[in-house]
Amino acid sequence: MLLIHSSRLFELSMRPLSRTHWTRQIASRMVYLMPLKAVGTAAFMMLFFWAYFGVLRSPLFPPTVMPLTMLDRWIPVTAQAFPVYASLWIYVSLPAALLKEFRPLIMFGLWMAAMCLFCLGIFWLFPTGVPPAGIDWRLYPQMAMIKDVDASGNACPSLHVAAAVFAAIWLDRLIRAIGVPQVARWLIWLHCLAILWSTVATRQHVALDVLAGSVVGAVFGIVSLRHAIRSAPSREL
Repeated sequence: MLLIHSSRLFELSMRPLSRTHWTRQIASRMVYLMPLKAVGTAAFMMLFFWAYFGVLRSPLFPPTVMPLTMLDRWIPVTAQAFPVYASLWIYVSLPAALLKEFRPLIMFGLWMAAMCLFCLGIFWLFPTGVPPAGIDWRLYPQMAMIKDVDASGNACPSLHVAAAVFAAIWLDRLIRAIGVPQVARWLIWLHCLAILWSTVATRQHVALDVLAGSVVGAVFGIVSLRHAIRSAPSREL
């Protein structure tokens, strides 16, 4: 019995230590470089909006109106879409908040900036807009606010959608690295799909804008993630 007990203790001692619980990993990752992440994210968004509205007001040519599809007619306008639409600005901040190393953090910001510049270049050279919705926006006070601020331009590809898909690809990789339960992956992608739906349900975009934005976000997301992993000192994010 003593021999068996000693053998059992030896086997246990040879097992690798269990990973830190995923909740503690998330907490430590969010604390890491928190001031830099907070200031950097705020500065990035301010610069983005400055460039975005500059292009919106001064396109190189008159905007081309995007065509409607059957999908646009199937998705009704709803006030419930506005909070989902606005949630993008929290959603795209999550990957940076969860990164645990400086180099991947910089890579994330640079690749996101590259994607934004790519889309802004398209908006300036080939401006597009959404067709008039024929809706009295006074019936939707929340959405009337964004209609007043964000004119129906800079439509295709939808940068709102591209940013959501880009962030979802990074978030999916991060939560797998942290060991978060599988259900979190489904929630991340469901939230991404909800943001895509909201861009049409608020009539900020049409379905073709969403399709083009999804392609842009997927290409930049996949390429940037591979680049960041190869560049990370630990080969992890």
